[in-house]
Amino acid sequence: MTMATMLFLCAFLISLFPVAQVSGASIILYNKCPHPVWPGIQPSAGKPILARGGFKLPPNKAYSLHLPPLWSGRLWGRHGCAFDASTGRGRCATGDCGGSLFCNGIGGAPPATLAEFTLGNDQDFYDVSLVDGYNLPISIIPLKGSGKCSYAGCVSDLNSMCPVGLQVRSRDKRRVVACKSACSAFNSPRYCCTGSYGSPQACKPTAYSRIFKTACPKAYSYAYDDPTSIATCTKANYLLTFCPRHRH
Repeated sequence: MTMATMLFLCAFLISLFPVAQVSGASIILYNKCPHPVWPGIQPSAGKPILARGGFKLPPNKAYSLHLPPLWSGRLWGRHGCAFDASTGRGRCATGDCGGSLFCNGIGGAPPATLAEFTLGNDQDFYDVSLVDGYNLPISIIPLKGSGKCSYAGCVSDLNSMCPVGLQVRSRDKRRVVACKSACSAFNSPRYCCTGSYGSPQACKPTAYSRIFKTACPKAYSYAYDDPTSIATCTKANYLLTFCPRHRH
């Protein structure tokens, strides 16, 4: 996609939401991948489930999702899914949520790239996180907000540079379809920031998290990677894009 095309798309999406309302925010989920993506949506405890927690998003299609006031939760893209048309049961190669098309509050199985949102009265917080690993590139662009309203995302193909010990391969073993976090791969307090490593002072970047951070400087690479990873905006709507660098 050229810069002119991206600017046109952003202008079009902004026109759909002329004013960000106090009644929450809207997120446009846009699939630029050459394959379908099945977005998963998990609310934080006590927050409502949206769109039954998941649906299919074909290539080059967009879906508008309204977030209620003060909503918080996470979104991710499932990949390589097949579901029974009558029951909605099946499985995904990455990001699976209990073998169902509709996640209904269940989180995605790691590794999966996460987009996290916390809406506030005065300020929203949002980020893209690799703490649970990586499966698809994601970007978040705020639309028509005030404040810093910076970009967040991981648009690099981490699967192509994933260390052997973190790789998740396809059934035929030919392709790397996801990249585990070091915490998930090794279950060590040092990598998981738990136990004696359970503080920002004790849990520091590792060789593995540095690979993620170098490739995706605007995403969380490990649990305490706050200063360069979390973004804020006031009264905005958001464009969440899967595979933002892919050219149709």
